[in-house]
Amino acid sequence: MAKDADDLDAIAAELYALPPAQFTAARNARAGRAAPGLAKQLKALRKPTVPAWSVNLLAREGQLSEALELSAALREAQDDLDAAELSRLGKQRRQLVAALAKQAAGLAADAGVALSPAAREEAERTINAAVMDAAAAAAVLTGRLVKALEAGDIDPSALADAVGGSVPGVVAPPPRDDLAERRARRAAEKAAREAERLAGEAERELARVETRQAKAQERVDHVRERIDDLRRDLAALEADEDAAVGKLDAIERERADAVAKARAAAKESERAQQALDDL
Repeated sequence: MAKDADDLDAIAAELYALPPAQFTAARNARAGRAAPGLAKQLKALRKPTVPAWSVNLLAREGQLSEALELSAALREAQDDLDAAELSRLGKQRRQLVAALAKQAAGLAADAGVALSPAAREEAERTINAAVMDAAAAAAVLTGRLVKALEAGDIDPSALADAVGGSVPGVVAPPPRDDLAERRARRAAEKAAREAERLAGEAERELARVETRQAKAQERVDHVRERIDDLRRDLAALEADEDAAVGKLDAIERERADAVAKARAAAKESERAQQALDDL
């Protein structure tokens, strides 16, 4: 029985990679070559919608691994009630889902099928569901989607209706020790990012301080040069003062001599006048 299921899933994966217009004929041809039991199961496979088929192409190309890693990180952040991390991851999720939907449209175009805006939107919703829900992720990874998925509306019956062939089980969450290890690693990475941010801020602050220091040093050098100029000017003025004071001292001595001579001459004049008066 397990062998039949494996055969069915392997053939279904090949069929669901074909453009939808080729699906029915290829399915019937494979059923015609299969054993009766398998043939019945193959004939029961439903033709995929174009959005579901484009997501199947993504899965076959291995383009969904990053989205599923993000899905695990989102679940961890929800477990930790880490609002900041949830906000960051939510933004990353939207960007990644949009990019993957664009890739799905590109793969479809390469296969000769153009996705309408509505089909592309359904593909984007399906990829988003895979990121948000582990069961949807398991279904998408089969590459056997029949129709698009919607986040928040994932239950066993919905998956059975959306997947051709057997419905995959959800991968069990990692053991607690492994989860704790990954949380510790994420905390260490967050601490490293914060340390890198602080180091960057410190380097920018150092650059600002060094710029101010350079300007201050330039001002000090300018003032010192001015002081040296003023000191040279002062030395020259002091030399001029010394010369002027020396000249003034000499003139004062000449004046003193002149005063003494004038007094002596005046006394001599008085005596001569007195002698004249006495005659």
